Amino acid sequence: MVKITEEVKEVMAKTKGWALATASKEGIPNVVPIAFAKPISDEKVMLVDVFMNKTKKNIEKNPNVAISVWDFDALKGYQLKGVAHFETSGNNFEEGVKMVKEMMPELEPKSALIVDVKEIYITSPGPDVGKRLNRKKITTSRTFSFYFFNFPAA
Repeated sequence: MVKITEEVKEVMAKTKGWALATASKEGIPNVVPIAFAKPISDEKVMLVDVFMNKTKKNIEKNPNVAISVWDFDALKGYQLKGVAHFETSGNNFEEGVKMVKEMMPELEPKSALIVDVKEIYITSPGPDVGKRLNRKKITTSRTFSFYFFNFPAA
């Protein structure tokens, strides 16, 4: 599992909206804007399902998702890839309901979408765009390769 760094969390906090990408079982893409989302641990993010229809159907058949967040003022952005599942009860769901109701009490959240983040990529303009965040490959004398993820201290 990949750790969501403090820098990535700062961009998440500043973004005006999140983009959630899914694909159907047949590979047909779908991207939707998400207003209610936040990191809930160093490895997971929560997006609240208020209007998801096609997105929900896609995730039920293919749980692989991508999320894009950005801070236009700082020209920083990240893409997170992971595996998603829905929760309709419990702490995450209740926290999602609270988040929505505080901003828009008339809305009725249907579920909390929890994404276990597996990879993070830089989408900021510049020479590092497209690079996987802090991934180092070390090859041993055998035919095995090991990947270590080093994250800067916050």
